Amino acid sequence: MVIEVPTTWTGRMKAQAVRTGHRMAPMADQAKMVAAQRFEDARYWAAPRLHSAAHGFEDQVAPRVSSMLTSAARRIDPTPTRSRRWPTLVLLTGLAVGAIGYMFYRRNAQQWTEHMKDSASDASRWVTEKADRTAEPVDRMAGRMSDKADEASRKMS
Repeated sequence: MVIEVPTTWTGRMKAQAVRTGHRMAPMADQAKMVAAQRFEDARYWAAPRLHSAAHGFEDQVAPRVSSMLTSAARRIDPTPTRSRRWPTLVLLTGLAVGAIGYMFYRRNAQQWTEHMKDSASDASRWVTEKADRTAEPVDRMAGRMSDKADEASRKMS
């Protein structure tokens, strides 16, 4: 075996670093294996926590951010949005006015029918009274005619 001794200071330092590297290689391999095991343990520990954090973010924070972005987009949108509120309001108002109109129509029709019944009974009462008033002079006249006919028949006999 031949040992070569470097003649310069940098050569000696290089040789010493190589020897130290050869002595440290097994410890470095062991440290590398321990570090890999620790990383794997950290991954096993962190994965479920990251998963639950992602679901928590998705369920709690994301809807708020989404609604905030949507409202901001609505505020800066230059095109006016058509509201469905007005047509619905107009339709409901029309239905209400129609229902009220129908109720008034039914009430007025019922009142008119009752008025016509009253008018018809008044008219029949009026006609009966008029007939009675007319019948009295006719009866008197008939009585007078009968008296005159009797008188004329006595004169002729």
